[in-house]
Amino acid sequence: MDVRDDDSVGTRVLPSEPSSRRAWGMTSLLLLLTILNYSDQAVFGIIAQPIADELGLSSSQIGLVGSLFYLTLTAGGLLTGLLNRWMSLRWAMVLLAFAWSFTAVPLIAAASLATLIISRLLLGLAEGPSAPLIFTATYSWHPASRRGFTGAVLTSAAAFTQFAVIPALAFVTVKFGWRAALVCLAVATAVWCVVWLARWKEGPYLGKSAGEPNADEVGTEEIAKVPWSRIFLTKTFVTSAALGMSVFALGSAVLTWLPSYFEVGLGYSRLEAGTLSGLPAIVGLAIALTASVLSDRLFRRGSTTRFVRIIIPSVGVLISGAVLVSMPAITTPAVAVAAISLGYGFSLPTLPLVQAAIVELSPPRQTAGTLGVLIAIFTTGGLIAPYATGLIVDAASTPAAGYTASFQVFGLIAAVCAVLTISFAKPEKDSPRP
Repeated sequence: MDVRDDDSVGTRVLPSEPSSRRAWGMTSLLLLLTILNYSDQAVFGIIAQPIADELGLSSSQIGLVGSLFYLTLTAGGLLTGLLNRWMSLRWAMVLLAFAWSFTAVPLIAAASLATLIISRLLLGLAEGPSAPLIFTATYSWHPASRRGFTGAVLTSAAAFTQFAVIPALAFVTVKFGWRAALVCLAVATAVWCVVWLARWKEGPYLGKSAGEPNADEVGTEEIAKVPWSRIFLTKTFVTSAALGMSVFALGSAVLTWLPSYFEVGLGYSRLEAGTLSGLPAIVGLAIALTASVLSDRLFRRGSTTRFVRIIIPSVGVLISGAVLVSMPAITTPAVAVAAISLGYGFSLPTLPLVQAAIVELSPPRQTAGTLGVLIAIFTTGGLIAPYATGLIVDAASTPAAGYTASFQVFGLIAAVCAVLTISFAKPEKDSPRP
């Protein structure tokens, strides 16, 4: 049975419509990988203090390690297009997951500042192409009119990781040591690879991940290409990338430092800090899923991409910035936890909705490359935020004052980028698709 994608970028005739059960079955596999991806990133926030205590590291040194991870994460993201050309999504995912699951071996075997840096650099390089390829694979099973929600489901993996996986890893760290937490993640990723190889098939909504698409299966729009400059130099791409970068900076600061902020800054125990660090994720998950459902529903009813995938998330970032700017004035721990939860939560819908908007600027066969560059730009925010936060904390009169000052700074930057995006991002006007 033929199916026509009812998005705003053209009508495509596809060979068959996948069942909802099968589409979400494949999406579930990718969601599990995304959870493991975020867990490998977020576990550093849990083990940072124990490692700092064991090795005698300062806050700025821990922050530097956090930022160096995002350096190679950015570099790896830029390789997405090449990797997508060289091999299928099936084998690319296995290669990347297998690689990052074993990057902790040097650190487990011989803990030092040098091995900590090497481990995080290798992890960033292996995880760099993962997010763009995960979104590309997911989009292959869902039409454009439903990608806001499916993207939010993937992004919700960050929230699930914070409120479910991180407390579990905190418990493992407290009971068995930080090395045990790394071993658990490596074993879980290896198990996922086995299931993935047995189950994965690529969906019909994008061109093939490797080689040329079959002209009998897709319309001429799918095999057309546009110059990369016509995508990357549009005002929509530039401002959306800046917005995503600022939100990613905020998120990376929270991901790296939130458990330490709750423990050292607010006085909670290590186990309490690990558990409470999931609260912002719960709030963010609720906001992200609500915003994405609303976005997709408005999109199907005729609202523009600009309104549902640019303005809606940008307004959320403005709310986030307003809350975070007020953080230094908050002195009650419970109120501080609530404020950081709202500040982080309202920024969470931004990345999946902006990505769904940017995908509409490129032909399907260029989706992986476009997302690779976009997400690489996003992750540059992580190059600065963790290290800058460490410097601010070291220089502040108290750890609590340092953490809240850093959250204020990143909230203000994100709000400015949101204003610029609302002013200049116009996907329908900037679309370079032929």
